[in-house]
Amino acid sequence: MSDPYDVLIIGAGPGGYVTAIRAAQLGFRTAVVDREHLGGICLNWGCIPTKALLRSAEIFHYLQHAKDYGLSAENVSFDAAAIVKRSRGVSGRLNGGVGMLLKKNKVDVIWGEARIAAAPKGSAPGRVTVAETRRAEAPKGAKGPGEYAAKHIVVATGARPRVIPGIEPDKARIWTYYEAMVPEAMPKSLLVMGSGAIGIEFASFYRTMGAEVTVVELLPQILPVEDAEIAAIARKRFEKQGIRILTGAKVTKVEKGKDAVTATVEADGKTQTITAEKLISAVGVVGNIENLGLDALGVTVERGIVATDGLGRTSVPGIYAIGDVAGPPMLAHKAEHEGVLCVETIKGLPTHPMDKGKIPGCTYCQPQIASVGLTEAKAKEQGFDVRVGRFPFMGNGKAIALGEPDGLIKTVFDRKTGQLLGAHMVGAEVTELIQGYVVAMQLETTEEDLMHTVFPHPTLSEMMHESVLDAYGRVIHV
Repeated sequence: MSDPYDVLIIGAGPGGYVTAIRAAQLGFRTAVVDREHLGGICLNWGCIPTKALLRSAEIFHYLQHAKDYGLSAENVSFDAAAIVKRSRGVSGRLNGGVGMLLKKNKVDVIWGEARIAAAPKGSAPGRVTVAETRRAEAPKGAKGPGEYAAKHIVVATGARPRVIPGIEPDKARIWTYYEAMVPEAMPKSLLVMGSGAIGIEFASFYRTMGAEVTVVELLPQILPVEDAEIAAIARKRFEKQGIRILTGAKVTKVEKGKDAVTATVEADGKTQTITAEKLISAVGVVGNIENLGLDALGVTVERGIVATDGLGRTSVPGIYAIGDVAGPPMLAHKAEHEGVLCVETIKGLPTHPMDKGKIPGCTYCQPQIASVGLTEAKAKEQGFDVRVGRFPFMGNGKAIALGEPDGLIKTVFDRKTGQLLGAHMVGAEVTELIQGYVVAMQLETTEEDLMHTVFPHPTLSEMMHESVLDAYGRVIHV
């Protein structure tokens, strides 16, 4: 066993590799262990490759509607294999970039299946055994299986798709996001279980590429974590595009045939069957907490989540957890920030737990959805007397010039203090706009500050200003 590392991170996803780099910046001797791919699910099979697919779909959509812009594009078609190849190429390029960043910061990469070894009674855990992995070939320069010592061990093992009994993915007819990102051919019909970000993004992608798409959601509202008004607008847009949506509905049975799957769906006391070439199961994710030795160490796990104090510390000194395994929201940017807080706490720097109410969420469908903070309903539930501002895309010159006049920006304020409680958007490029409100909330900006901020013209961001003005009866352009 080599000299002990100061910090050893299990998992090289967004949370893990960012934690490793920050630890190295703080002067810690650092290593990161992974068994499959640098960059984790986000970079290789999630956030990044899906955005590449959605970009191809977006361009295909614009080509089909070229006449709306005074242009001509005839015989528009697509090459499914080329679309997938481009997506995988984007991931591959960034995967290599993560390796370069780790090397630049002198972080050791250890390749294999990691397990935290049980410590003698009364002593802190400090050893990680790494076994050979068959999942992927080790990157150049990585260390191999063995036993490694570490003063601090950070679990950043991410999550995997949740599996519903009786509807287990088979990689042929029933897909998770893994298979949905690398189709051999575009299916002509598709059933999507779940209308969270993953389900809706794939529904949007495949519908744009021509598939007949049905979305089944157990709850009464699609995009369940979003503001109800925003979700309703998005639903109308999706249905206008031809996506069939069933809410308050449950898939109770799935039968696989040679060329299709047939799902039995219950809704409103009625039963119907839906047949499609493929079914995408997008009913959430679960943390990868198995086979890490956490039980033997006595690490507290609650409902499949490693319990922490908000700064990454678990119930066992020397063991930390960040990212998806440490609980929702299960987002890459949350994992990254959590990892930085964790190692800065280890270093002894002044830190405080992250305010999860200020973490933005984005869905990159067409139209895009973005939000931060409390929905109008949640704000009222918590006892706030609210002021609500709204501004439609149709009142914005840039949106009209872009040919994107459908959408809404909504802001929720505390009437008593002027505090911005939440912001919710649906429409073109809102995933890029939301950070303005995130910064405002982080700086505890009031409505007065926002109303006196100058926004550039012509931009979509002007709608953010107008929504604030509307909350206080001062809107100009509607």
